Amino acid sequence: MAEPPGDRILVTGALGQIGTELVSSLRESYGKDNVIATDIRVPDEESSFPDGPFSNLSVLDGTGMEKIIQEEGIGTVYHLAAILSATGEKDPELCQRVNVGGTVCVLEAARDFELKVFAPSSIAVFGPDSPDISLQSSPLNPTTMYGKTKVTGEILGLNYWKQYGVDVRGLRFPGLISWKAPAGGGTTDYAVDIFRAAIEFGHYECFVSEDTRLPMMYMDDAIRATERIMEADLESLGDSRAGYNIKGISFTAGELADKIAERIPEFTCDFIPDFRQKVADSWPNDVDDQPARDDWGWKADYDLGRMVDEMISNIS
Repeated sequence: MAEPPGDRILVTGALGQIGTELVSSLRESYGKDNVIATDIRVPDEESSFPDGPFSNLSVLDGTGMEKIIQEEGIGTVYHLAAILSATGEKDPELCQRVNVGGTVCVLEAARDFELKVFAPSSIAVFGPDSPDISLQSSPLNPTTMYGKTKVTGEILGLNYWKQYGVDVRGLRFPGLISWKAPAGGGTTDYAVDIFRAAIEFGHYECFVSEDTRLPMMYMDDAIRATERIMEADLESLGDSRAGYNIKGISFTAGELADKIAERIPEFTCDFIPDFRQKVADSWPNDVDDQPARDDWGWKADYDLGRMVDEMISNIS
């Protein structure tokens, strides 16, 4: 291994739902010039993407990645670039190529330059054989391509840690709810889209059934969990280090619609399931996150009511 070129931070997939908010938070903590945002796209002129250095980068371009790591003095990579679940089911080959191939490129660069890596996983690693409340140790037999790529990512992360000493850390994110950036092709996107529809049109057609219960999390909690695990002492992390369960809020689509209607009385919602229902049905209703609580002190701040209030207030 070479010595890390420096101690600056590189974020892949920075224009996505998580990346937009993580870049902003990291720049507040470390200074805007110390966080290099990258994406295959470029920010449009009207976007609210935070000021600071930005580079075009494909996560499949290993040479380009090594070049930017050396030139920018990178010591830590937050690898967020991915094809999400609903999009991945439409184009499984692309999902496999980006999610697995991109992760390998990042891990190889981390191995070469002794970098620290955050590589998120997802509740999509679970399959229909998982219990309703999935444990850290529950079987990982996903039926979706996205879920399979995330299982592979966890295995790669743990192997690079055990074989090469690469400090890889990850979280099994639930569905993430945010008002700052649009959702990006995931099965849980309804829990974001419903708020804008409620405020703008007073009505929403939901693509999962009323009784579909899934684990969710408000983005502020997700960003805090990401920063918390990256700050945790190396010795505190166990074999779950590449994909810790983290618990946020679990609710049905109907419960969410009812909470919104309490704040916007004229709001109505129709439930018209599409192909994403099958994906949602393969995932657990909730997760148990005891290892994350024990190893690095995780605990979510937001419940359903507080999250709904935040979303309506900020979008309005």
